[in-house]
Amino acid sequence: MIEQTTRILSDLIAFPTVSADSNLEMMAYLANRLEDCGAKVDVLVDGSGQKANLFATLGPVRDGGILLSGHSDVVPVADQDWQSDPFTLVEREGRLFGRGTCDMKGFIAATLAMAPQFVDRVGRRPVHFAFTYDEEVGCIGAGHLTQALSERGIKPRLAVIGEPTSMRIVEGHKGCHEYSTRFHGLEGHGSDPGQGVNAVEYAVRYVSRLLDLRRDLQDRTPSDSRFDPPWTTLNVGALNGGSVHNVIASKAQVDWEMRPVAKSDADYVKDAMARYCADVLLPSMRAVYPDANIDTEVVGEVAGLIPTTQNEARELLSELLSSNTPELVPFGTEAGLFQALGMDVVVCGPGSIAQAHKANEYLAVDQLSQCLALLGRLSSRLADH
Repeated sequence: MIEQTTRILSDLIAFPTVSADSNLEMMAYLANRLEDCGAKVDVLVDGSGQKANLFATLGPVRDGGILLSGHSDVVPVADQDWQSDPFTLVEREGRLFGRGTCDMKGFIAATLAMAPQFVDRVGRRPVHFAFTYDEEVGCIGAGHLTQALSERGIKPRLAVIGEPTSMRIVEGHKGCHEYSTRFHGLEGHGSDPGQGVNAVEYAVRYVSRLLDLRRDLQDRTPSDSRFDPPWTTLNVGALNGGSVHNVIASKAQVDWEMRPVAKSDADYVKDAMARYCADVLLPSMRAVYPDANIDTEVVGEVAGLIPTTQNEARELLSELLSSNTPELVPFGTEAGLFQALGMDVVVCGPGSIAQAHKANEYLAVDQLSQCLALLGRLSSRLADH
């Protein structure tokens, strides 16, 4: 089984599904393999016609069953020092190298390799496959897919999101909210700053206010938070603007994110920044230039995975993995979107998140074998039930 899975993984790595590019060829490949197993497959193309989600079902079309999910997109390889072609699978010393091997085409390959076994053993409880686009840039595809499932009344009972967790069970993670805030000022000669509105300077003041909120968020830490760090975090990813030394910058942009432990924290930050712009920054900018403006684009607001007292998916995987202790992680996934549909959800997949997004990304063969073993035990449970 490991050899077949590796061959499938090699095929998947050859599709350069960087988030900025189309994933249609890979989705067609996935659809063909699942249809060959007798699955009912639906490929949902987005409005651009260049991206698609895939939802497939083995077994009866009914409520319940388990959903196995992964994202098709990968992060870019530009300016990274790879020792081999990132879109050609290379095996060395028990490791499978290539962009997306651990994040997260290894899990997708394992589910495809196990699909024929699921067919032989599925009973009253269906097995669903959900493969999405643009997870790396705001979980856009999963948002569209879960909306489609809701509209169609499709209700899987359990979900396993196969992000790399070193095959440990993850029952919770923070949300991930990403924003781009743009400043529109008035350019002018650097020798007379008062005659212009320097967008870069106002962007810096905006960033300073964000950093002040970090202290507030630490003070708001829930007493029972199990996250590390236990509070909502803020990060400024980029500040861009201006052109040369002696020109007042008319445009600037701040790219920032927060990882909320609670929705109330996200609301607190957004309200504080909106009031700061309306009460402080904009009046100052418009006193010089009435058309000055600040606008914020919501790149993505992805809910976290909330740990719950009752979680059938956690209990099932704990049994199949022999008392694997559930954990929380700091990185985000699409899990919260599926949880919002009423599913019991866990994150569990092969590979380490420490290898993701880096040059020479790899997945240990042993991790892939452990994933196949888990899916094999899951298929046995399908036959039992």
